[in-house]
Amino acid sequence: MNYTLHQLQVFLKITQTKSITKAAEELHLTQPAVSIQLKNLQDQFEIPLTEVVGRQLYVTDFGKEIAIAAQNIIDEVYNINFKTLAFKGVLTGKLKISVVSTGKYVMPYFLSNFTNKNKGIELEMDVTNKLKVIKSLKSNEVDFALVSTLPSGIDINSEILLSNKLFLVANTENKALNSKKTNEYITNSPLIYREEGSATRIAMEKYIEKQGIQAKMKLQLTSNEAVKQAVIAGLGLSIMPLIGLKNELENKTIKIIPVKNLPIVTNWTLIWLKGKKLSPTAAAFLDFIQQEKANIYEKHFSWINSY
Repeated sequence: MNYTLHQLQVFLKITQTKSITKAAEELHLTQPAVSIQLKNLQDQFEIPLTEVVGRQLYVTDFGKEIAIAAQNIIDEVYNINFKTLAFKGVLTGKLKISVVSTGKYVMPYFLSNFTNKNKGIELEMDVTNKLKVIKSLKSNEVDFALVSTLPSGIDINSEILLSNKLFLVANTENKALNSKKTNEYITNSPLIYREEGSATRIAMEKYIEKQGIQAKMKLQLTSNEAVKQAVIAGLGLSIMPLIGLKNELENKTIKIIPVKNLPIVTNWTLIWLKGKKLSPTAAAFLDFIQQEKANIYEKHFSWINSY
């Protein structure tokens, strides 16, 4: 056997994505480069690691066993690197965070200075939907999660980072009625929703129900960016988090429609399992957040106070 660490890393990514194309994208390699690494690894085994049925790539049972071994090998290599840095007095280890999709406008600003000052830390940040975020937290797969509404049925600790305001928005060409006819205006307008289970979707539905509005769903989209582009294109209205609209408001491609009982205000909150023993890396990050969150807010998010 003469396989390389790079081959194992590529193969592991293929098993995770079930696709040469997606693996290449996530590894920032070309598809031919990924295919060559897979072939070079496969040539060292008589049993197939993968198979293609139709146009879909599948990992064989043998391939799954090799993937487990590859993960263990890669983890051990990382541990060697971490121990080397720790011996030099450098903070090391993995920091795992799961973030709801709109949280991508928030979390990077609370991570950048910390990771820049601690080069020995490896960051894993998964940006996904709320259901997957809570699932990964419950199963103790991550150190922290970032949410805009606190989950029920799970014991957690929490640290508020900043407020989350949700407004009714439209493109700038939309002719809004006066605020006294809010319900009529929303009732007669097509609405754009996030997917089921999204915190934004839940907040929007609660608002509409509380106001007694007979809503007309125009579209259901799976990301904040998709909703934003649909609003800009004039496909309808939506209730959206302010945090992702800074550029569009400044560029006047989206406008906020002032209506009764809006904005809805929640908080962007960092949460972790109650009773969880934080690793030195996770504990250091939490300490950093508690000390620096006010400065981070002032530097990057003070514009929120204007709305």
